[in-house]
Amino acid sequence: MAKDHYFDITAKLDMMELKNAIVMAEKEVTSRFDFKGIVAEIDLNEKAKTLSLSSSSDQKIEALKDILISKLIKRGIAGKSLEEIKTEGISGGNVKVIYRIVDSIDKEEAKKIVKAIKDLKLKVTPSIQGDEVRVSGKKIDELQIVMQEIKTLDLKAPLVFGNFN
Repeated sequence: MAKDHYFDITAKLDMMELKNAIVMAEKEVTSRFDFKGIVAEIDLNEKAKTLSLSSSSDQKIEALKDILISKLIKRGIAGKSLEEIKTEGISGGNVKVIYRIVDSIDKEEAKKIVKAIKDLKLKVTPSIQGDEVRVSGKKIDELQIVMQEIKTLDLKAPLVFGNFN
């Protein structure tokens, strides 16, 4: 009797790596000439799972975001882990942009993943288990094909493949 193999698709985020990326981005901002003498803040709210960037203009916010994204990528965190929620004006003519930290797969994306797997017509079984999708099958090769296909999907959540067994 053949053993069933499986893997889980999740969108977990390493908060320690996120904090390290923020620290590195703040260090770079303090040393850059174009940010001298202006507001440039990165604030992380772990409980609300939000991140806010504050600066004097939209262009400075974009530069601040580019710095942060580059540090995230160097730390192995996908740039699409940040989803913009809103932009607002704050005191002194400054601008604040608030991002939601994406660290789970929502129900709609889980359904999209399951549909894509079923469309492959392979002998694998996808199942939604909370905020993760488990894919099981008898052949490891078919599971690897599923992984490659899922990586091509355009999803909001940065996917992580784990528990390959």
